[in-house]
Amino acid sequence: MAKSSLALRPSPRSAAAPARNRLKAVESRPSASGSAPLTEADLEQIWKTFKRTRDENLRNTLIEHHLPLVRSIAERVLQTLPKSVDVDDLSSAGTFGLMDAINGFDLSRGIKFKTYCTTRIRGSILDELRSQDWVPRLVRLKAHRLERAVRQLEGELGRHPNQVEIAQALGISLEELQDHQSEANAKTIFSLSEKWDDGDDDKEMEKVEILADARSVDPVETVQQNDALEAITSCLTKKERLIVLMYYYEGLTMREIGEIMELTESRVCQIHSNVMARLKAHLDRTPVEA
Repeated sequence: MAKSSLALRPSPRSAAAPARNRLKAVESRPSASGSAPLTEADLEQIWKTFKRTRDENLRNTLIEHHLPLVRSIAERVLQTLPKSVDVDDLSSAGTFGLMDAINGFDLSRGIKFKTYCTTRIRGSILDELRSQDWVPRLVRLKAHRLERAVRQLEGELGRHPNQVEIAQALGISLEELQDHQSEANAKTIFSLSEKWDDGDDDKEMEKVEILADARSVDPVETVQQNDALEAITSCLTKKERLIVLMYYYEGLTMREIGEIMELTESRVCQIHSNVMARLKAHLDRTPVEA
């Protein structure tokens, strides 16, 4: 009887054969996106073998399987960020967090990997955002605290609170509140590469494309002014042209022009009057183009 029971008991080697066969089947699957998804049994076997062998191919299989989770977390974080932030950059940072989570995951703790890696992926994305932030973290915290206090007071009072009410809500003096507000202003930054939302997705433009610089010189206007000046002064002598340029463009007085050209002030005024009369007659004869 004992002999028959021993004959029915599988040996350790034969019991491990199905597991090895499942692992080989998983490893032989193509890595293309169109391949069949891994089952829970496949994942469990991959995890056990990876923790024992640290095989890079198995780690890549785990990374590929969890990449959709990285993308999902990156898109949720992106909803609270400016439009200038790219979701692909967040996904790249989250992938590094996923790799760290795979290397540090402990099977013996009995928790699900998704629960463990979600925190690591989100933390990696936030660390990358903080490293790219030029504003100190303490300034950000003060600004958030100030914004929360203002929103809470607006809800309670039904209006925008004054400085005294904000200071009392924060438990600080007016001088400290002013320091908080000046520091909080430093956290505002705008990206010129951000897309301008005009309601038409087919014609997206960056803000830098429509931002006008009031101090810049319009090249078209400059060319038109030069052409007009050339047309007006073409009938003048060199001395007369210098007087016009120094008086109207350089802003010099008749006396200063006379000192430069070694003429009396009255002579400069006389030349100027003659020039204006001739220019008026010249412009009256010149046809205006439509």
